[in-house]
Amino acid sequence: MRAAITNQRAAFGREGEGGRKCGLFPAKAGTMAEGRPLRLLALHGYRQSERRFRQRTGALRKALRGHAELVTLDAPHLVPGCDDETNDDPPRGWWFSRPGSFEASEAADEPAGLEESLRVVATAMEERGPFDGLLGFSQGAALAAMLCSLRARGDPRFPVTFAILVAAFPSRSPAHQHFYRQPIALPSMHVVGDTDAVIAAHLSTELARCFVEPVIVTHPGGHFVPVAAPQKEAYLQFLGRFRPGQGQAEQPETRLVS
Repeated sequence: MRAAITNQRAAFGREGEGGRKCGLFPAKAGTMAEGRPLRLLALHGYRQSERRFRQRTGALRKALRGHAELVTLDAPHLVPGCDDETNDDPPRGWWFSRPGSFEASEAADEPAGLEESLRVVATAMEERGPFDGLLGFSQGAALAAMLCSLRARGDPRFPVTFAILVAAFPSRSPAHQHFYRQPIALPSMHVVGDTDAVIAAHLSTELARCFVEPVIVTHPGGHFVPVAAPQKEAYLQFLGRFRPGQGQAEQPETRLVS
């Protein structure tokens, strides 16, 4: 079974004409340029870490081998109550909606920690780059969307050309709404779990609407990075639009598949 994939230019949501799931694929997937594969900075979810996210994306790394390399990064903030001396890999977060905690649905009046996370990512871009794109999961995907917004506005600290956002959501904090005021003109893939009990599917599709012509991939699972055959095909189709270091996506002819 193919993943359900849509492109906003053709249809937004999961159902195409006649009730069939449909989407847009490049007529011919691009191949990687000679030399290095694409490099993606991978941003973990809340209460995860660089090491944990690397372990949990092992299947994805294998699926993308030869096409893309994932480089994980620790969030700068330790989650309070989880940093005991016996834990050498404490859970981390990119920002808090209230002191020491985070809820994706909370419209926090005073969110804390985002600016430091932006600085950490900018430093990683400079010291560990070059990077062609972003891969984010859950809170890390929400952060990646903010980075896309800044990049689309010309922020030179985040020189990426695309993003893959898994179980993403828009921040509800009024202090973060400026990230979504203008359409985000950066190529994006949004991976949505139909049965995600942590980040509801409608939150991920709401964020996708903030992007120009997003590619949306749905899967029947929950809160994880899916790597079954349909999703692998979708990742490779999307990544095939880009070239390492090129700075621009190809604009391939498209065709409808169902």
